[in-house]
Amino acid sequence: MFKLKIAKGLFFLLISALFSGFLSAQTVNIKLIETSDVHGALLPYDLTNDLQRTSSLAQVHSYVISQRSLRDQEVILLDNGDLIQGDPMSYYYNFEDTTVTHVFADALNFMGYDAATIGNHDIETGHAVYDKFRREIKFPWLAANAVNIKTNEPYFEPYTIIEKKGVRIAVLGLTTPGVPNWLPKKLWLGIRFNDMIESARMWVEIIKENEKPDLLIGLFHSGVDYTYGGETADTYRNENAAQLVAEQVPGFDVVFVGHDHSGWNFKTKNITNDEVLILGPLSKARTVAVANIQMTFDSTTNKWKKNSSAGEIVETKDYKPDDHFMSKFLLNFNIVKNYVNKPLGQISKTISSRESMFGPSEFVDLIHSIQLDITGADISFTSPLTFNTAIDEGWLYIKDFFRIYHYENYLYTMALSGREIKDYLEFSYGNWMNQMMDENDHLIRFAKDKNGEIKFSARYNTPETEERFYNYSSAAGIDYEVDVSMPIGKRIAIFSLSDGSAFHLDSIYSVTINSYRGSGGGGHLNRGAGIPKEELPNRIIASTEMDFRYYMTSWIEEKRTINPEIISAWKVLPESWWEKGREKDYKLLFGSEAPALEKQSIEFDYK
Repeated sequence: MFKLKIAKGLFFLLISALFSGFLSAQTVNIKLIETSDVHGALLPYDLTNDLQRTSSLAQVHSYVISQRSLRDQEVILLDNGDLIQGDPMSYYYNFEDTTVTHVFADALNFMGYDAATIGNHDIETGHAVYDKFRREIKFPWLAANAVNIKTNEPYFEPYTIIEKKGVRIAVLGLTTPGVPNWLPKKLWLGIRFNDMIESARMWVEIIKENEKPDLLIGLFHSGVDYTYGGETADTYRNENAAQLVAEQVPGFDVVFVGHDHSGWNFKTKNITNDEVLILGPLSKARTVAVANIQMTFDSTTNKWKKNSSAGEIVETKDYKPDDHFMSKFLLNFNIVKNYVNKPLGQISKTISSRESMFGPSEFVDLIHSIQLDITGADISFTSPLTFNTAIDEGWLYIKDFFRIYHYENYLYTMALSGREIKDYLEFSYGNWMNQMMDENDHLIRFAKDKNGEIKFSARYNTPETEERFYNYSSAAGIDYEVDVSMPIGKRIAIFSLSDGSAFHLDSIYSVTINSYRGSGGGGHLNRGAGIPKEELPNRIIASTEMDFRYYMTSWIEEKRTINPEIISAWKVLPESWWEKGREKDYKLLFGSEAPALEKQSIEFDYK
């Protein structure tokens, strides 16, 4: 019996030694592939513009298959949020047909995703949509800093552990805490969005203690530029804190970013001087971000050691759409194509968003008209949500409204004072239009480098503006002037309501405004009008039950024929400076000559 025990002991020692020797010589190559901000790009077809496109999850799947076929590496597939918004394909399965499994749940399950983080635009779809989607996917949906206010535990999974050939990989998910600044409370009811840096510190300690991972990966739906929107590294709940987390919270090997659509591949160092690889792809599945990590088992410490890590950005246009993927989702494609090609009514003339960059336009005023008509508000605020598109004369289809109105915003009616309305506009035009010194100056407020020259995008070689075009907010329902010879804050003169009645700074008016802006998006109401963010919900008089695009399409169906016209009564002074600035900046922005002006006589009663 004793000899048998010795024999067994020797046997297990031998096996242990062999296993240790095997591990000590073992090298594992791990490839982490990230998609982010796919925004509904399931198949290589633009359903809104009826065009083929060169990027989609069908191409991503081809790339993933090619990488999984290589025997010397282990593939992990991750998504970083903003998946189920931004395209008719996602919209249809969010709101039109909710009885079947969501097409994107089907797609990501089919592709074999290992984990994902929820993005702000996924939350924009509302509880009914994202709660259902979460039940349908076969992988964890992460967001450690999105906390259930009833339980004080994460509403989504905080992290997941993925094991590949003995290597334990922890993936911590965080989402941008800016959600309450942009979305109606009912869409995120019951969830608190905590600061990313604080949350990361807490959860990294939990993961290290409980999981003992060999690699720690951050999957953060948050951008790199923490100064965006005037924020700083010290801003609590910073919208774009991904790099701040990588640098201030030790332990991460890779931080995958999203939200900013910018594309990133660089290394930074954290406070303990360890390198952290930061990666992020472009939107609409145009690229995927890839981390290549080599791990070797160290028998002296009995631990895995990271030998190397390197990032790459892979362009999906170089890959043919996977045939099996395409055939699997062909029926979904045909259903949604028929949906977006439903005719709603007719438009009597072509309208373009280009003119919206410089002054009143029929494109933006169509939105103003609908907002005022369906709410009965005194005043309308809206912005051009598309930079460069045209709606052609003739039939209007559902797909056209994905170009006119890009987001699934709700429509609010809010109570604002005359002073707040004026200050809102001062803020908007301060960010939008340059202070012109003479007629040779620029009308648009372009971003400048340290030498005072206009910055150009390295990727597109286009001029960069100080503020995004979707924050160029104008008003209808009041008669006003914008004097661009004056400094920021002293440009707006409001003369009356457009029905001729007097406008008073101390009076209260009903204002129709989308839910993004009404929740504080862009800063117009809080930084501009000076209304504290916590007070904004108290200013809401009414809200639509569905997204505004739904009401736009219903409005067109009822009217059947629309004749676009400029209804807003505002102009830029001095007019000769405005005309010269418009001509110059139109060519700079769009590469062509500005169309001839249709002279619009706007006369105000100065009494």
